[in-house]
Amino acid sequence: MNRIIVIVGPTASGKTNLSIELAKAMDGEIISADSMQIYKYMDIGTAKPTKDEMQGIKHYLINEVLPSEDFNVVRFKELAEKYIVKILEKNKQPIVAGGTGLYISSLINNINFSESESDWELREALKKEVDELGPEHLHKKLQEVDPDSALNIHPNNIKRVIRALEVYYQTHKPISYHNEISRKTPPKYEFILVGLSMDRQVLYERINRRVDIMVENGLVDEVKKLVNLGYADSIISMQGIGYKEILEYLRNTYTLEQAIENIKQGTRRYAKRQITWFKRINGIKWFNLDNSGNNINVFNEIYEYIKG
Repeated sequence: MNRIIVIVGPTASGKTNLSIELAKAMDGEIISADSMQIYKYMDIGTAKPTKDEMQGIKHYLINEVLPSEDFNVVRFKELAEKYIVKILEKNKQPIVAGGTGLYISSLINNINFSESESDWELREALKKEVDELGPEHLHKKLQEVDPDSALNIHPNNIKRVIRALEVYYQTHKPISYHNEISRKTPPKYEFILVGLSMDRQVLYERINRRVDIMVENGLVDEVKKLVNLGYADSIISMQGIGYKEILEYLRNTYTLEQAIENIKQGTRRYAKRQITWFKRINGIKWFNLDNSGNNINVFNEIYEYIKG
């Protein structure tokens, strides 16, 4: 069975650097599992690796779609599996790296989210309900038909609440049932799961510094360019952390200083949610990094673990 390396961890933990070093050492190519790096024109706010930082390593699922295009876990899984096959056909090592927990889970647990096609009319009707009655109303509807999913989906995660209701209304079975059936299908690959962790305070300092660098590198101009290209505030990509806060600054809702602080706070909270999600996944081997920038010993440990 072919082995697929999967690198997970919170934002700013060093996944990109590690994946590139591993790809160099193991003749690999990288598939991004990041729900924001998928979008074109959104480079600075997503911490997308530059061409120089990629060091000649082929990356997939970066700059794949326009910011206005709908991209979800179904498309991620389809494309990720297609690119895994492509990399294996070259006799190279596939390396999946990213922090979007739902994407990672869909791949390693072989979850088939596409059991039912999207019902766009139903989806629009449910969105209208949210607008008129609020997210708690919709979440209560989910609790009635699929309490397991309701327990695992936050009321404010409207997109996932709607998808869970959509699956139930179409199949008369909860999405948790489909997920369980999918997990019973034997996996095509052996997944080697590597998690990166570090002291929480050190991680938060790295996040704060990363946001400062994004601003220095032109995050405000990047958001202005997206607005000038016609991308509306309401589309999902423009609601990503770093983009919605700068939009609010451009709309004079906040000062730039407040917008920057909001980005830092939002990113720290996101990192906390990522850690919680990944801790629930069985089989991840965790490696602790420090803030010295010299983690060669940890890299060697990870390399030996994968080889072993």
